Amino acid sequence: MDHAMHHQTGAGREARPGTTWSMAVRATLHCLLGCAIGEILGMVIGTALLWGNVPTMVLAIGLAFVFGYSFTLFAVVRAGVSLKSAVKIALAADTVSIAVMELVDNAIIALTPGAMDAELSEGLFWYALLGGFAVAFLVTTPVNKWMIGRGKGHAVVHAHH
Repeated sequence: MDHAMHHQTGAGREARPGTTWSMAVRATLHCLLGCAIGEILGMVIGTALLWGNVPTMVLAIGLAFVFGYSFTLFAVVRAGVSLKSAVKIALAADTVSIAVMELVDNAIIALTPGAMDAELSEGLFWYALLGGFAVAFLVTTPVNKWMIGRGKGHAVVHAHH
């Protein structure tokens, strides 16, 4: 970690120069991909097993975190970092981003009339899910930009690329 990044720990510190919206968008797309794969897989599994809404959502959210973390974990391990260190990096890099993404996405699904009872074969299910992802992306991108600008979130991963 460089000297400038080391001192970017206070909440009141200014953003580091060079932090761009492009960096935040890439970090958020990375998060969105893992969340989408995990969440859709969880919905499909829960539906196939005839589970109710709550256990299906719990599985979907859990898998969103698993897939979100795994993308970062594999990339950092591939860069030569030990598995133990890579786990710490993935947790530091992705937890806030995934949590915000899942909170917003699932709130939209839960608040969309009829979406929780829609079947996988119904358009309402997919519109609510994809709409939730779109809004979550828009909300999470500025969060990621703020974190990267302070040497947190995906900035931690970039030190290992």
